[in-house]
Amino acid sequence: MRRKTTLGAIAAAVGGLVAINALAQGETGDELSFFVTSVGLGDGANLGGLEGADAHCQALASNVGEGDRTWRAYLSTLGTPDAEGIDARDRIGEGPWFNADGVLIASDLAQLHSAEANINLATGLTEAGGAVNGRGQTPLQHDILTGTRQDGRAVNGTCANWTSNSDSDFTFVGHHDLIGNPAGINYWNYSHQTAGCSQEALVRTGGAGYFYCFAAD
Repeated sequence: MRRKTTLGAIAAAVGGLVAINALAQGETGDELSFFVTSVGLGDGANLGGLEGADAHCQALASNVGEGDRTWRAYLSTLGTPDAEGIDARDRIGEGPWFNADGVLIASDLAQLHSAEANINLATGLTEAGGAVNGRGQTPLQHDILTGTRQDGRAVNGTCANWTSNSDSDFTFVGHHDLIGNPAGINYWNYSHQTAGCSQEALVRTGGAGYFYCFAAD
């Protein structure tokens, strides 16, 4: 009787480990909670501030039947005389996050901001599950707006906190395909400075004004 109990316990433990491993490999997850916007707002990095960017995430999620969640843009802002700065990592909840194919992006904030984050050309999908063009594809669209360092905190440059389309200003982008910067800085959320904040400037360096959206609840 004791041997059967022991075997049963081992089987249960192994089953649990298999389930955890499957989750880690992105084999489960039935609720969209991460995507790259399929379309920008068309005015460069002038997104109407965080409020406008969040509304865009919410609208795109609603278009695919996921509007009942609270969606936030993965964007940082810098402090002003009137408001404190906000780090992107503090806006998006605790995880886990899954893409439109049910693939695990990250189980929590620590994993999301580590080398184990599962954002790349194959997994950085739009809300409808579409691919976003990466290096070698035309038009190149791998520059994703973040204004954020690799650790998820604000970097000096956010196009006036997402209210400017002026080329006298700039922001930072990540590369969702993890390639393209010859200096080797190709993180999903941090790669290089833009040439400006206008739509034309974003396109010129390989972007389209897209950004990441995460379900915060």
